[in-house]
Amino acid sequence: MIPRGLVVLLGAAAAIIVAAGIRSVAWLIGPVFLALVIVISVAPVQRWFRNRGWPRWAVTLVLVLAVYAVVLAIAIAVIVSIARLTTALPQYAAQSRQLTESVANLGARFGVGPAELRQAAESLDLGKLAALFGSLLSDVAGLAGNLVFVLTLLLFLSLESGSVGNRLARIEADRPEMREALGGFAHGTRQYMLVTTVFGLIVAVLDGIALALLGIPLAVLWGVLAFVTNYIPNIGFIIGLVPPALLALLIGGPGLMVVVIVVYVVLNFVIQSLIQPRFVGDAVGLSVTITFVALAFWTWLLGPLGAILAIPLTLLAKAVMVDVDPRASWVDALTSSAGGGDQADTPTSRHRPRGSRSWWRHHEQASSRSSMEGAEA
Repeated sequence: MIPRGLVVLLGAAAAIIVAAGIRSVAWLIGPVFLALVIVISVAPVQRWFRNRGWPRWAVTLVLVLAVYAVVLAIAIAVIVSIARLTTALPQYAAQSRQLTESVANLGARFGVGPAELRQAAESLDLGKLAALFGSLLSDVAGLAGNLVFVLTLLLFLSLESGSVGNRLARIEADRPEMREALGGFAHGTRQYMLVTTVFGLIVAVLDGIALALLGIPLAVLWGVLAFVTNYIPNIGFIIGLVPPALLALLIGGPGLMVVVIVVYVVLNFVIQSLIQPRFVGDAVGLSVTITFVALAFWTWLLGPLGAILAIPLTLLAKAVMVDVDPRASWVDALTSSAGGGDQADTPTSRHRPRGSRSWWRHHEQASSRSSMEGAEA
């Protein structure tokens, strides 16, 4: 018997090595998993068309074109909006200087030295901010290669999605618990993506309309940003709030910035913090603490794409490391939003065709009874 402490140390060392390997190939794992999540999300639509007599090639073609259109529309909207932002920022140089002078006068009243004021003025230099967005635009343009890679993966995965049922049947014949875990992962991912996409669209439309009514430039860009950051749990809305709030400060002063912050807090807090978690909790079954830790971990491991895919990645890791082993049910009890156990309504437990978390135990008992009956015969 290996001492438990040594097992823990060996497991931790293996986890560190695996994490380092994943981080070194994050440029490949991130786009591949993104394409996989998209294909899993649209799988019910594909089945709906197939059940109505559409041929497989026609269904695949329609879905691929639809997904391509959505991805390209979002990418073009972001690139065009960032280009417009880069050209619009220098127009607010005068407002930036006035704001800097006001901050300097306020700081002088409270005894802030000239060196600190000079450093603050340099940090508020709008020319440097425009240069930063220019470099960001070039980086976004450089992502075109990754976008082509993702679109190619979407095509191949969509073509092979018709044989997923046969593959899962072969897995179930050898390891039924793995089949159930993968089914739970797919079910939870689809539910999470559906809920997050619907609420993201609602938030994006409401934020865009509110910013347009307030006269904030590039309201469409900030709406798209709100939609994308809605996939980042817990802190996404804060990331989407910062750019329009700073732009409101430049064009309208602190009063307009406060109004933008209040509008965002009211809309996003009600939708994302009160309504959306009730639906997401049913789909994901992860506690808020685990969700936040997973967000930090996957962001560190895969970069910004890891923040967007943090929940599906966590569901996959949970499926292959926890749900496949009935002895690891104690981990589910610690990570589940409902406390785990038979009462926890997690995606895997809902998806299991054999009815409960104790299926493994019933399977072993049935096998034992069959062996005893065979011996008696």
